[in-house]
Amino acid sequence: MSTVFSEQPELPDLAADVDPGELDLEDRHALRRVAGLSTELQDISEVEYRALRLERVVLIGVWAEGSLATAENSLRELSRLAETAGSEVLDGLMQRRGRVDAATYVGSGKAHELAGIVAAVGADTVICDGELTPSQLRRLESLVKVKVVDRTALILDIFAQHARSREGKAQVELAQLQYMLPRLRGWGESLSRQAGGRVAGGGGIGTRGPGETKLETDRRRLRTRISRLKRDIAAMSTGREVQRGRRKRQDVPSVVIAGYTNAGKSSLLNALTGAGVLVEDALFATLDPTVRRALTPSGRTYTLTDTVGFVRHLPHQLVEAFRSTLEEAAEADLIVHVVDGSDPEPLAQIAAVRAVLAEIGADQVRELIVVNKIDEADPVVLQGVRAREPGSLSVSAKTGAGLPALREAIEAALPRLGAQVRVIVPYRRGDLVARAHAEGEVLHAEHVAEGTLLEARVPADLAAQLTAAQAPQATAATAATAAAAPVP
Repeated sequence: MSTVFSEQPELPDLAADVDPGELDLEDRHALRRVAGLSTELQDISEVEYRALRLERVVLIGVWAEGSLATAENSLRELSRLAETAGSEVLDGLMQRRGRVDAATYVGSGKAHELAGIVAAVGADTVICDGELTPSQLRRLESLVKVKVVDRTALILDIFAQHARSREGKAQVELAQLQYMLPRLRGWGESLSRQAGGRVAGGGGIGTRGPGETKLETDRRRLRTRISRLKRDIAAMSTGREVQRGRRKRQDVPSVVIAGYTNAGKSSLLNALTGAGVLVEDALFATLDPTVRRALTPSGRTYTLTDTVGFVRHLPHQLVEAFRSTLEEAAEADLIVHVVDGSDPEPLAQIAAVRAVLAEIGADQVRELIVVNKIDEADPVVLQGVRAREPGSLSVSAKTGAGLPALREAIEAALPRLGAQVRVIVPYRRGDLVARAHAEGEVLHAEHVAEGTLLEARVPADLAAQLTAAQAPQATAATAATAAAAPVP
């Protein structure tokens, strides 16, 4: 009936060449137990701590497409999500089906079998590896007799725990309300505000007419709150737009770090800038974007932004709620796409991240694939990523391996500045020389009698100031070449 995956030989990808209607009967009738998902308790103090806060959960998934390994990895990722949310995973089960059951997600027979497993292990929650419709949620709960949570609600709960800033909390609340709105439930006649004829206790004459049920009142209040949150988030994003506009006017390039959750994006930001932001081995540890100043090897300034991590089947409500934050990626000059090299399926991570980037309009931005955690990665897996993603870089933010090459690659990918100058700047205008180093790309600097001989690519407005301030003793030839010239 139940099969432990670790004791099986590797199975072929049935979905690739077998019609869903002709799946093996034994596979269809079995709930497969996924090994290694139960949470191990380390010591007595941890047992006492978890007794106070942890829900005891059973995971259930449907293998309807893709390979067995992909389905297993998805359920293992769900296990990590559940533990991040503060749950104790008791068991993980998966059913092979041609498609998800429209009524109860796993089919009524398997739902009754699941109810028996839940009662046997003493679980109080079932988490499904997919987004359930409101009717699926109600019917499955009525069969298993415990709370049922889907993947979307679980991710929203993790976001709610990790949100720290005012904007982050508002974005998470908006996503939760949008998810909750179609899933509100009525609570019986006692809360009804409608009556007529002999219904609702036989109110009769004088009680008929238009009314509003408690469910309708709750929906109206949710819609009002959603509208208010959208206005607040739009107002809070104004400051970020102003800062982004100022950087563009100063020709400061923008680089965004994007990637799968827990791929090491914050660690990479710290390694490149010394930012000191939170680094935690947990899913969705970073929700609020962090912008830091960074320098290329030649001294050119650019901004490096750490963004929220993505995940397979990232809820649409979250993408919409965090759109104002994620737009940093769409407006960037370069996206550093960080991939977890220690993950068994890094190419699936890349596909999931690119799907979200396309949804927010960032798929046209130049992308640099950076495979992180190479100190923990399988060399065969790394070789497969390099073959599929030519031009990718391999680094370790923990050990520093590959970071010099990454800095050079970022500098090479940044857009060139629009003006090149060759001027002699008087020593009294050292402020302009400092700006050329901070805002531009200095190609050559030399101290001469009249001042600093400077050859650099700089923003157009700084080029005009350098040309106007150059030493009057400069030769005619130098003055002629000092004019701004477009860079090829």
